[in-house]
Amino acid sequence: MKRILSLMSLMSLSPVFAQSYAPEAGVAGSTAIEPNSPLFVAWATGVTVERGYVNKANSSLVVSGSNRASAGVPQNAVGPANGSVVCLGDEGSAILTFELPIINGPGFDFAVFENGGPSFLELGFVEVSSDGINFFRFPAHSQTQTATQIGTFGTPSAPFLNNLAGKYGSKGTPFDLTDIPDNQLLDKNKITHVKVIDVVGSIDPLYATYDSHGNAVNDSFPTPFNSGGFDLDAVGVIHQSTLGIDDASRKAIALYPNPASEKFYIRNLEETGKITIYDLSGRIVFEKNIQDEEAIPVSGLNTGMYIVEIHTGTKKVNERLVVK
Repeated sequence: MKRILSLMSLMSLSPVFAQSYAPEAGVAGSTAIEPNSPLFVAWATGVTVERGYVNKANSSLVVSGSNRASAGVPQNAVGPANGSVVCLGDEGSAILTFELPIINGPGFDFAVFENGGPSFLELGFVEVSSDGINFFRFPAHSQTQTATQIGTFGTPSAPFLNNLAGKYGSKGTPFDLTDIPDNQLLDKNKITHVKVIDVVGSIDPLYATYDSHGNAVNDSFPTPFNSGGFDLDAVGVIHQSTLGIDDASRKAIALYPNPASEKFYIRNLEETGKITIYDLSGRIVFEKNIQDEEAIPVSGLNTGMYIVEIHTGTKKVNERLVVK
């Protein structure tokens, strides 16, 4: 929806609980991922959208010829994040598909992009499926206060949100499949569908939606515009099935141990190379010329996921490293 940043800043409401989760983008410990991050190996290739009401509390309200959100086209959610969105409306949803399945690798496995910003977050629940029929929701948690409704131009705050898409406006909010409880109907190494559902944002029990702890998710409400609700930009894949394609060559160089806490090594380097380690924002945090099986220290790095770029005279390889 249209952003009126000065109003949003003035009308934002702060949560009252002690923060528990990763902070906003640009702050140490943030898990926000830039859209051009080398972490992403693929993007959604298909999408179906079910639009929600412009205002769930007044479902007869018509804006721009419809009582449902209408801004943007579904195809805007396909491909890399670029700021073009499809607006879902109150409790609207989108189901995205991929050329190859998402798998449960080390750390985060995919990220959802919404086009908000630090002063205006629009939130969504996220579910996954390995058959397109049975969907399983990430255990979302909102620690935002529920005594006072966040208004149209108010916003929750990132440190009080977990497993909710839109936590990082305009940047990727990452998700780890390990967070979803195991179920015989879900193959975490064959995720074919990702579903994003607008949270509505109302704290009125008649219209509220709830997190995994039973808390109403307090978000901007109402947003009575044709561009209301979650503005879906893209879903980027971090861990993807390779179906055995070029597996031998892709795995020739390997990091171990991974996850690492003090140091890691590179196996099968075979020649002197240069290693560059990037954090999720694309910032270089370590750089050195190395040899095969040389110890690389990581004790000085924050916990989280990194991209390790290994460049030799004959090849260039990117591998993911989790520091714990």
